[in-house]
Amino acid sequence: MENQTYKIVIVGGGTGGITVAAQLLRKMPALRDQIAIIDPSGNHYYQPLWTLVGGGVYKKEKSVRDMKTVIPEGASWIQQAVKKFYPKDNKVQLENNDFVHYEFLVVAAGLEIHWDKIKGLKEALGTKNVCSNYSYEHVDYTWETIRNFKSGTAVFTHPASPVKCGGAPQKIMYLADDYFRKTGVRDQIKIIFGSANATIFDVAKYRQELEKILVRKGIDARFCYNLVEIKPDEKIAIFEDLNSGKKDEIQYDMIHVTPYMGAPKFVAESPLADETGFLAVDIHTLQHKKFENVFGLGDNANLPTSKTGAAIRKQAPVLVDNLIASIRNQTTKTIYNGYTSCPIVTGYNKLILAEFDYSKEPMESMPFDQGVERTSMYILKKDLLPVLYWNGMLKGTM
Repeated sequence: MENQTYKIVIVGGGTGGITVAAQLLRKMPALRDQIAIIDPSGNHYYQPLWTLVGGGVYKKEKSVRDMKTVIPEGASWIQQAVKKFYPKDNKVQLENNDFVHYEFLVVAAGLEIHWDKIKGLKEALGTKNVCSNYSYEHVDYTWETIRNFKSGTAVFTHPASPVKCGGAPQKIMYLADDYFRKTGVRDQIKIIFGSANATIFDVAKYRQELEKILVRKGIDARFCYNLVEIKPDEKIAIFEDLNSGKKDEIQYDMIHVTPYMGAPKFVAESPLADETGFLAVDIHTLQHKKFENVFGLGDNANLPTSKTGAAIRKQAPVLVDNLIASIRNQTTKTIYNGYTSCPIVTGYNKLILAEFDYSKEPMESMPFDQGVERTSMYILKKDLLPVLYWNGMLKGTM
């Protein structure tokens, strides 16, 4: 076994980990060569594009880059998976059983997808009109399924777990509806949205508009309705009514499944997790509640807000300021208010830009009402945000 030591160890080379590393190096150049990013993946993905890949707007290859190209200069990349945290000893054990020691730890490990929690899903994915935008391997099968679908019942689902971008399960449904209309087959198709959530959206302003869109599009939306099994050979989806506990069978001809997700196992089973399995940080300072030299952000944290890249964009500078304050033995005082953004694609060239905070109140940044569908906001998501992500956020400049 080998031992390595860094001042700051960042677990996760996704949006949160890379952004934090880049901002730390910009704000405190003395940290050069003292930061390590631990991540086993050779690729870095811009996952917000996958909705548009599934809708036929982008090729999936535009959403991926080699990990080595996004690691900030001055940070080291340890291409290993984490096995276990030892926060009392200030060390992380890797899958190869090496240890990495730290003075400060940042946990930004994202979410783990649990394909096997819906019976029959893992084996069927990418075949027999069973698709999901939550898999890079299979996201282009979503588009193949939609563009070849001419008649029958199309089912879209949202699970009883936190998910990456809470609006994504419905975005692909709206794009599918739009495509069916453009190709003249919508009258031959029934669309069902089975969501474990109680409503279409948590924030009242945007919920009211989305409810109108569901009516306008003729979508059969069923809430507190959780997918538990699919039988791909028979094309049967089994849902549980979360209010009554009863099981319903729906015959489908295509189904887009959003799988269960949770914090990675090495986080959930560690001393750093709360009772739900998510990283137990102060929701305002992003400092761990028990271990003062540990910080966390992004999807693996227990923050009661939507898990989006836009949330990380606001979390990262708070974490960086408070981490630097800790390094300097100062009091952490920068506050995160729960801001997140969910660009809800409602069709080709249509988007509602939802922005809100912990209180579920809108926090809109544009000088107009964002609670209505706009082409300008669709262009923002499709063309501008990817550029800002690769060239701004991951460089630590925004």
